[in-house]
Amino acid sequence: MKKIIAAFDGLKFSESTKKYALKLANESDSLLTGIFLDDFTYHSYKLFDLVGSQGISPEKVKQLMDKDAQTRKQAVLNFKQSCKTAQLRHIIHHDKGIAIQELLRESIYSDLLIIASNETLTHYKEELPTAFIRDLLTDVQCPVLLVPTVYKNPKKIVLLYDGSPSSVYTVKIFSYILPWLKDLPVEVVSVKPTNEQRSLPENKLIKEFISCHYPKARYILLEGDPEVEILNYLKNKRNELVALGAYHRSMISRWFKESIADLLMKNTQLPLFIAHYR
Repeated sequence: MKKIIAAFDGLKFSESTKKYALKLANESDSLLTGIFLDDFTYHSYKLFDLVGSQGISPEKVKQLMDKDAQTRKQAVLNFKQSCKTAQLRHIIHHDKGIAIQELLRESIYSDLLIIASNETLTHYKEELPTAFIRDLLTDVQCPVLLVPTVYKNPKKIVLLYDGSPSSVYTVKIFSYILPWLKDLPVEVVSVKPTNEQRSLPENKLIKEFISCHYPKARYILLEGDPEVEILNYLKNKRNELVALGAYHRSMISRWFKESIADLLMKNTQLPLFIAHYR
């Protein structure tokens, strides 16, 4: 049995996160924990919303705070009812401290974190990747599944491989946490610079390793600039789930650096499985 956590902003509840979490928890018979990040510094309203003709209005403050509390309550009820309907073991956590700190702490004690790639935990709209997601991916202590705004049941798995320990580790962890996905078509995608020999890095070893987990995997070897070729290959895909290596800023990798994850978040609507290699 695994522990999957799904992180929610109760003021802007993500149906997509809920649907991915329900699907994965059901398939893996996991305990699903809904993390509601009720950060005490975060509200749906702005400062000028509190000001009336006589300055800051206590009545208006109470009205807006009550509205936020009700919105958060409805989000929790939505999640609870969906878990009960799906007959899933579930727990609710209300984390009222600083959202990023609370979620990083929760990740230490979890097998997988599911969160929407556009989460901001502010009332401002941000370009992807948001500041919250950047900070999360830098220091998170478990694998993360970043999900798009619309749920789509994955029909193919794409494993990005560059020969680094990080990319191999991701395949390993992905297969351990989501083993039932081995029955889907699997592609191992790599990129070689134009002037290099056209073969996978550590060709014999990686194929031997992959065959143990995904014996029917296809190997796709692209040529050119990795950032350009990976994006071109994936930008028109619709039902793939992509696994890629560590996001951590201190890690050194030939091409699985944060810009690859950033590009995929900005230019695709695909779920991204990201794991750290330390």
